[in-house]
Amino acid sequence: MESIRAIDLFCGGGGSSWGAQNAGVRIAAGFDSWEVAGKIYQDNFPRTKFFLGRVEDHKPSPLKRRLGRIDLILASPECTNHSPAKGKAPRCELSRATAFQVVRYAEAFQPRWILIENVVSMRNWTRYGELIACLIELGYSCSEHILDSADFGVPQSRRRLFVVCDRDADPSVGPPASSSSPRTVADILCPNGEYAFTQLRSPNRAQATIERALRALEVIGPQEPFLIVYYGSDHAGGWQPISKPLRTITTLDRFAYVRPHEGGHIMRMLQPEELKLAMGWPKRFRIMHGTRRERIKIIGNAVCPPVMQAVVSALVRKVSS
Repeated sequence: MESIRAIDLFCGGGGSSWGAQNAGVRIAAGFDSWEVAGKIYQDNFPRTKFFLGRVEDHKPSPLKRRLGRIDLILASPECTNHSPAKGKAPRCELSRATAFQVVRYAEAFQPRWILIENVVSMRNWTRYGELIACLIELGYSCSEHILDSADFGVPQSRRRLFVVCDRDADPSVGPPASSSSPRTVADILCPNGEYAFTQLRSPNRAQATIERALRALEVIGPQEPFLIVYYGSDHAGGWQPISKPLRTITTLDRFAYVRPHEGGHIMRMLQPEELKLAMGWPKRFRIMHGTRRERIKIIGNAVCPPVMQAVVSALVRKVSS
């Protein structure tokens, strides 16, 4: 398993790389255009080459000579312009088309496997069928898997599309779920009072925030803690209990923790370290660069490592079986 070598295109802070590495794969290189992501990536993968800049600006053939044999390409092309979270805002077709860089790198490196991760709505893209057809033309069998991170021991419900491509075998059998009892928000909350709370009913608090809290209190009562959820579009009332997996982390600061207090309910936003745990990264994974907003963006753009580990492990088992 250690002989399987991979590159990670659009690697961000390194969610896919961390998961694949835990599956026994050696990550030869990561690629990303954001300097903050690169610094975080290099902190956590000090022996892996990192290439800063747009994937489309690198030339794969010289990279192949430099990096040597590559068996697996991991790729999470830009997803914002596929995501329904963008609402009715105009979509950037150039951004969507970064997915075709996977084809360009596959032509040069000719790996046995390719794993593309993205939001589920990528399948609605008008060029999605063209992308799959290009991969098939290169000799790959391709299969779609829609996986929820909560089924893989991650304390977050995050449904994502994984397109699994294999040149030598049928990739249609996806990884089995590894968790029968989902982890919850309560598992990732910092319990030691490290972060400061403020009064829920403060003069400057937005009325919409108070209304979200009142809807929660109406359902669960005044003695139970809960989360206020901002920017929601699922008609869940703008809150969720802490006894369930966290709703999907985005690139925005959207979760506030509310708990009862003798002077009235108090609240604070979930912190990057808590969101990191909710993605399935361990405590030792370091996200030390950038502003708070940038760190949350890194986390919200990432791939949950345990899910990628499960997908890669399912491929690796075919080699050893």
